Amino acid sequence: MKITRLDLYQIPYRLLDHRYAWSGGHAVSTFLTTIVKISTDTGIAGYGEVCPLGSAYMDAFARGVPAGFQELGEVILGRDPSRIRELNSIMDATLGGHHYAKSPIDIAAWDILGRSTGVPVSTLLGGRTMDSYPLYRAISQQSPAEMAADVSRFRAEGYRRFQLKVGGEPDQDVERVKRVRNVLQSGDVLVADANTGWLSHEALRVVRALADDDVYIEAPCAGYEECLRVRRNTNLPFVLDEVITGVLPLVRAYQDGAMDLVNIKISRVGGLTRAAQLRNLCESLGIAMTLEDSWGGDVTTATIAHLVGSTQPRYFFTSTDFNSYNDIHLAPDAPRRVEGRLAVPAGPGLGISVDEQQLGKPLLTIS
Repeated sequence: MKITRLDLYQIPYRLLDHRYAWSGGHAVSTFLTTIVKISTDTGIAGYGEVCPLGSAYMDAFARGVPAGFQELGEVILGRDPSRIRELNSIMDATLGGHHYAKSPIDIAAWDILGRSTGVPVSTLLGGRTMDSYPLYRAISQQSPAEMAADVSRFRAEGYRRFQLKVGGEPDQDVERVKRVRNVLQSGDVLVADANTGWLSHEALRVVRALADDDVYIEAPCAGYEECLRVRRNTNLPFVLDEVITGVLPLVRAYQDGAMDLVNIKISRVGGLTRAAQLRNLCESLGIAMTLEDSWGGDVTTATIAHLVGSTQPRYFFTSTDFNSYNDIHLAPDAPRRVEGRLAVPAGPGLGISVDEQQLGKPLLTIS
């Protein structure tokens, strides 16, 4: 089997809730997602997606994907996409870093491998362990009262896990958490995600004020050492996200006792191959995980579902259904949330059918 053609499409998503805001005054209302299609000489094709959260979050931006894709596509054309580790080695030798540009290619290769063998990607990643799983809802940064109202609204839709976007003024962030806790019920899970927005002294004020509250603290500061300092001054369960960029940062954080959980984003580490590597390591080390990506639609949601669906349940913390936030659906059979849970697709590959008419004409083709 050989790659005969690579197509890149870019599609704008609009948020159904109109605005998504997080720390540092960052906010978006639209996303530019990239869909990659890899075709082979067998007639089998696979899809991958990458959707950066604007241009200010992580080392990724949507308009950078086509440039990276051009460099990578020219060297993998004619290669066997089922030899996924070799494909990743070639991409790494061609383009240093830029994991977000490699991610949709890696995902599409897994889709092709699953379709060619007739099994779901979750089977290829170690075997199905869950048929469905619980989701969290991200709550855009607003006033404490507005965020509490949003939590109540989404709780009525079936969600029981909530990720509050904090990382603002410490006293207001404390009030945000406390107002939301008042509308939650027993068994609900609350995460205060600062997205690296606090300085260490601000984070310390917040965790001390919330010492008696049932809340997880996620990604308080931009630097690893700052996060570690906060971790050592709180008994609240602690999540690392942005600073976990690969195996070595994960191992260091484990050795330092820097977290209780980690957030693994597929495109941040370069695709499913390395996300699964980190997932397997976390299972071996006894670290629970949020498994997701920076953003996306139907293809991303299905990709995450296969990673989650092949994860040992005791090490899975939560994930989200990005395709429920957006106005466009590219795959009519992609998994959709039901009562706060998402099913893992059962078909071969990613188990979804992308509607190519909605993709329009490719922005870039390599053949």
